[in-house]
Amino acid sequence: MSAISIRGVNKTYDGKVVALKDINLEVEEGEVFGLVGPDGAGKSTLFNILTTLLLPDAGDIRVFQMDVIRDYKAVRQIIGYLPGTFSLYPDLSVQENLDFFAVMYKSSIEENMNIIEPIWKQISPFKDRKAGKLSGGMKQKLALCCALIHRPRILFLDEPTTGVDPVSRKEFWDILKSIRQHDITVVVSTPYMDEATRCDRIALIQDGEIIGVNPPQTIIQNFKGHLYTFKSDDIFSLLQVMEQCPLRCNYYPYGEHCHVAFYEDMETAMPQFERFLEEHQQPHSEITAIQPSVEDCFIEIVKGKT
Repeated sequence: MSAISIRGVNKTYDGKVVALKDINLEVEEGEVFGLVGPDGAGKSTLFNILTTLLLPDAGDIRVFQMDVIRDYKAVRQIIGYLPGTFSLYPDLSVQENLDFFAVMYKSSIEENMNIIEPIWKQISPFKDRKAGKLSGGMKQKLALCCALIHRPRILFLDEPTTGVDPVSRKEFWDILKSIRQHDITVVVSTPYMDEATRCDRIALIQDGEIIGVNPPQTIIQNFKGHLYTFKSDDIFSLLQVMEQCPLRCNYYPYGEHCHVAFYEDMETAMPQFERFLEEHQQPHSEITAIQPSVEDCFIEIVKGKT
């Protein structure tokens, strides 16, 4: 059974800015589904529509077969939502925030403690602290408790780990994996490509369009190029020089390294590439073949090299 069905959804702001273009998606019940793309790709707009906070210009959206426009009140009763910005009450304590959301949803902490217990154990030592005084990671864990306290059938998380330290990010994803044991479908958006591998399936979104939907490993297996990495002494100079490269390739900075995806026979392409760098006086480390990440696959799809 589909937890979410999206057909032909479009959204434009002020009649000029196109936020979503003909979005079609199916999210299966019980899966952890990721919406992956850079800032401004349309992730938050789609989440606001799915959580009944924004009307689409066109299209049909069903959450467990309920229309998100006509049946919005019923939809709100079965979803949990953690928005991209901290939206709890900063002047209330951790305990008071949780109590408030339990009452608002006509639920109780005791009734659903088995769902939030792994998270609650981490934040309960700070239950009397004002929510606004918590660290970024603790704020997100509290917000997650509040979103789960009524045992929703679907949990929407809009970029939940943005601004959170790496350790807290890992802990957060471990928690999300445990949530599925309670028959809760998880839909999460993220700009961090490395987080995509923690999902069962992901949709890649760019400029308001879905450009691919598959399990992360399938997306990686579909990478068409031969991917290499190397470190340059001057990455900015290298990128300028690469504009003149006669080979069919994608290239882009990746931290201190440069990633190059070639679409040539590598027996002849690699010697040509090494001569090209030498002729243009580009010192570099050893050029090494690597396995692509989801981010490399995303860039290949966007650039359209085949």
